[in-house]
Amino acid sequence: MESIIALLMLVNNEIKEARIQPNLSSCLAGKRKANRDVGNNVEYRCIKTKAELETNIDGSISIKKLILE
Repeated sequence: MESIIALLMLVNNEIKEARIQPNLSSCLAGKRKANRDVGNNVEYRCIKTKAELETNIDGSISIKKLILE
């Protein structure tokens, strides 16, 4: 379990996607960019939380499970 900063995509207040971000400023930049192309029921949010991570076959790291406290 590691502490991470994640950019969440919420659709109708349900988490649909979560992406690891290197730092808060890049998360906020991604949020601003995503909000330009967003529909009414979609929201983007940056959070600092703990997560279980996994290594993909290409060597990239992704979120396996968010641990919201």
